[in-house]
Amino acid sequence: MLRVGSRAACVACRNLVANNMGVRFRIPLQKLHPLSRAIHHRYSGNCNPQRPPHRTAARYFTSMSRLPMRPPKPPPGSGGHGYQQQRNFWVARLAARLLKLRYILLGSAVGGGYTAKKTYDEWKEMLPDFSEYNWVIPDFVWELSEQIDLDKLAKALPEMEEIAKLLPDFDKIGENFTFLKSLLTSETSGDPPLKATDSSAAVAHEAGDKQYKKSSDKEKIDQLQEELLRTQLRYQRMLERLEKENKELRKVVLQKDDKGIHQRKVKKSLIDMYSEVLDVLSDYDANYNTQDHLPRVVVVGDQSAGKTSVLEMIAQARIFPRGSGEMMTRSPVKVTLSEGPHHVAMFKDSGREFDLTKEEDLAALRHEIELRMRKSVKEGQTVSSETISLSVKGPGIQRMVLVDLPGVISTVTAGMATDTKETIFSISKAYMQNPNAIILCIQDGSVDAERSIVTDLVSQMDPQGKRTIFVLTKVDLAEKNLASPSRIQQIVEGKLFPMKALGYFAVVTGKGSSAESIDSIKDYEEDFFQNSRLLRDGMLKAHQVTTKNLSLAVADCFWKMVRESVEQQADVFKASRFNLETEWKNNYPRLRELDRNELFEKAKNEILDEVISLSQVTPQHWESILQKKLWERVSTHVIENIYLPAAQTMDSGTFNTTVDIKLKQWTDKQLPHKALEVAWETLQEEFARFMAEYKGKDQDDIFDKLKEAVKDESIKRHKWNERALDSLRVIQHNALEDRSITDKPQWDAAIQFMEETLQSRLKDTESVIKDMVGPDWKERWLSWKNRTPDQHIRNETKNELDRLLKLHDEHTAYLANDEVTTVRKNLEARSVEVDPMLIKDTWHQLYRRHFLQKALSHCNLCKRGFYYYQRHFVDSELECNDVVLFWRIQRMLVITANTLRQQLTNTEVRRLEKNVKEVLDDFGEDMEKKTQLITGRRVQLAEDLKKVREIQEKLEAFIEALHKEK
Repeated sequence: MLRVGSRAACVACRNLVANNMGVRFRIPLQKLHPLSRAIHHRYSGNCNPQRPPHRTAARYFTSMSRLPMRPPKPPPGSGGHGYQQQRNFWVARLAARLLKLRYILLGSAVGGGYTAKKTYDEWKEMLPDFSEYNWVIPDFVWELSEQIDLDKLAKALPEMEEIAKLLPDFDKIGENFTFLKSLLTSETSGDPPLKATDSSAAVAHEAGDKQYKKSSDKEKIDQLQEELLRTQLRYQRMLERLEKENKELRKVVLQKDDKGIHQRKVKKSLIDMYSEVLDVLSDYDANYNTQDHLPRVVVVGDQSAGKTSVLEMIAQARIFPRGSGEMMTRSPVKVTLSEGPHHVAMFKDSGREFDLTKEEDLAALRHEIELRMRKSVKEGQTVSSETISLSVKGPGIQRMVLVDLPGVISTVTAGMATDTKETIFSISKAYMQNPNAIILCIQDGSVDAERSIVTDLVSQMDPQGKRTIFVLTKVDLAEKNLASPSRIQQIVEGKLFPMKALGYFAVVTGKGSSAESIDSIKDYEEDFFQNSRLLRDGMLKAHQVTTKNLSLAVADCFWKMVRESVEQQADVFKASRFNLETEWKNNYPRLRELDRNELFEKAKNEILDEVISLSQVTPQHWESILQKKLWERVSTHVIENIYLPAAQTMDSGTFNTTVDIKLKQWTDKQLPHKALEVAWETLQEEFARFMAEYKGKDQDDIFDKLKEAVKDESIKRHKWNERALDSLRVIQHNALEDRSITDKPQWDAAIQFMEETLQSRLKDTESVIKDMVGPDWKERWLSWKNRTPDQHIRNETKNELDRLLKLHDEHTAYLANDEVTTVRKNLEARSVEVDPMLIKDTWHQLYRRHFLQKALSHCNLCKRGFYYYQRHFVDSELECNDVVLFWRIQRMLVITANTLRQQLTNTEVRRLEKNVKEVLDDFGEDMEKKTQLITGRRVQLAEDLKKVREIQEKLEAFIEALHKEK
């Protein structure tokens, strides 16, 4: 028997409780609850350490099992006193044991709870840490869940009673199906044969019952069909309502995400990534035939069949220009549809967003599309193959990429190019021959099927119909006009046209008014199909109608095709990239892979450096060049029209008067214009010289055509500032009015300038005379040259005129008529026939040489005439008015050159630099111009490498995102 509170009793009771709970806990004493430890230590002194615990436990459980439930009877003869003591002791002992059992149960419960907690903690530690995967659920969902009023959302959902009302009467349907089953059973088994003994009345009555039974059966079947149709329509409306509410909720979620509640980086959507790949492919060289192997939805159909209307219904906006019967789609339009918080549209190459909920933005978008179409069409053409890229985003829009093609025509009308029909066919075939393109074939249901052109074209490109979806438009008009509605059923079942398709759809895209909104068209379409007998009579299935079902089916087919083909296309581009990189390494191992745009930027920097070099030209260099070129331009006029006529006069007064008059006329009319022409030509020449010098400094010859074009276009655009003309005229006039030579160096410089000019003119004159008379005797003997007959006549005339000049040294510049006659007669006496005009022409050159020789000798005399000039002495031999004239001309040249240099460095060089920058900017924006000016296999190879790498990288990023979405 164990004492109450002993250690063995505690352990045994604890094990007993654990066994009864079905778990064998082994809890150390130190890990017991503090209350259990307190109970244990309270009675630990009564425990006998010498007694084995298992024996103690056995005896305890034995005594507990034998514990009497009621007091025994006292033995006879005890008198009751001993019995009373024994009874009191037994009660006390029972109470003590019961109290001990309470503590045992309490301690065991606490210990069991601790053990269970420890086991839970061990299991929890074995589980992985899911905190690293919180990114799966966006942060805005948690915040949005706190913001959404769940009670309000619950109230917005339909009540169970409403849902129950929408459900059909299952009891009635069960009765109807039981009736149908019995009917079919009876028809299958057949009625038992009537006995021969039946009367004819009974037979007639039986036939009447059967007839009535059949009519009632037909009515019940019709009722079942109508009820089933109503149920489908109720479900359809309920689904649309739930979709609308879901759309609003998604819009709220997307708006929260668009605003960036936690300022997270917004990632590109999957469809936007795919659209970027197609945009890059559209610019890629078509010779590689890789563009047509990625899926897109190609919308084809006859003209005015409703292609654009179907596309607008899918995009949920009237975004395309409209016209009654005329061709509006003149080039392919690629539309990327994606889901977003706002209903907006944007062009690929523009940053402007068009709000599709505003009518003015819709009108602006339609106008912009029409302008882009007309701009893409070349002169003399009607349609263009250039693709216009447009993206449309909005809540509830299915993600896909569609290409709207020009409508197929059968006849070329007035105003169209003669090859319009063939061009449209070639564009349509180019898109449809892509084995991964989904063909959305649009057929007008209001016209005869035999007039369709596009169905034959589609059947040629996809004879098995594995990637074609057929859409019958204007079903409302078709039902109204067709005498046999079953013809529509034949079309949507694929039994009327020779083509095959994955699916057939029937849609209604409005009443034909351009003022209809998308919502009104949807309502009209829904009302039509609800009341249409095509759907009621089972000619059309519910999933075959409405543009909503069409868009869902097309999007599903599109993404299925994308997942099946995109990785194969990535492998194709990977192989192309390897081939192109190998070709570059073999042909251009030491050159960087610069594409056309990078080469243009490099050439642009070089050209701008060359223009900047113009501002570094020294003033002395500018003035020297300007002075030299200006004198070359005006020297002939000065000598022939000013100096020689004035020098023919006999006195200094007449000489100076003639010079002043002619200089004034020259300054007012010609000199300023000549000076500006010289300055402009000098600027051009210096610009070209710097570009030529830079070319020799390790420059790539691939830029030659570009630099030449930039130079020519910049010079063409540059206009000299004409406002400087008047001020230049005043400066030149004042310079020529001054006659005062202040010092000897200026005098000597004027004489040197005059001497150089006269020597140059004399040399030119002698060269002209030599050409007139031919080679002299030395050249004839040494070089074996002979004179021509005309040169022989000229030589005889020259000799005769030389004798005349020797006789008359002061002869005037012109021959008198009698002198011409005398010379001609003298020549005829030597058998030389000569014309009087030839005599005068020869005299002009001879007198010119004679005059220049005399002027040079007079110039030598004037070298010592500055003293007389300074003191105004009059000496016929040292009167040097011609020196003063040349000093005036020289001073005018210096002042003009200085003025032009200031205008060049301060204004014109900067304006030219500005023009060059504008030309480079214009060329940089004109891809066609860059293609013409930067050419070669090296450029094309670098372009292909860049495009292939970009396509491959975008494809790989798209594939990775596609796998994550899966």
